[in-house]
Amino acid sequence: MLIVKAFHVIAMVAWFAGLFYLPRLFVYHADTKDLISIERFKIMERRLYYGISWPAAIFTLVLGLNLVLYNKNYYLHAAWFHAKLSLVILLCGYHLLCGHYVKAFANDKNIKTSKFYRFFNEIPTIFLILIVLAVEIKPSF
Repeated sequence: MLIVKAFHVIAMVAWFAGLFYLPRLFVYHADTKDLISIERFKIMERRLYYGISWPAAIFTLVLGLNLVLYNKNYYLHAAWFHAKLSLVILLCGYHLLCGHYVKAFANDKNIKTSKFYRFFNEIPTIFLILIVLAVEIKPSF
């Protein structure tokens, strides 16, 4: 099971890398005016979201589910796990919202400012901190 846990963590790191970088691309894309750069950002955002973030998210979730099923009595009764699971569900929502913004940019329909995306870019950091604290400290609430 340690190999599954190791790959779960590796996939999670890749997923978060995408979630950290994609909104940063949105910041720059929202400020860009020239057509060549706009088209380049569309390609970068699409490849990052669909080519890296989605596969990493799927691997993270599948491997995490595998870990839970291996010892479901423990996980289903652990308060810290319920907190982690809630945060992961919210993180999935954030991931899907990123996809919405990728599509908005791809269709030249973005209405958000770079300032909005600067704040939006900080959200995965909060998720990462809370998830790691829940897993490592295992609070009983």
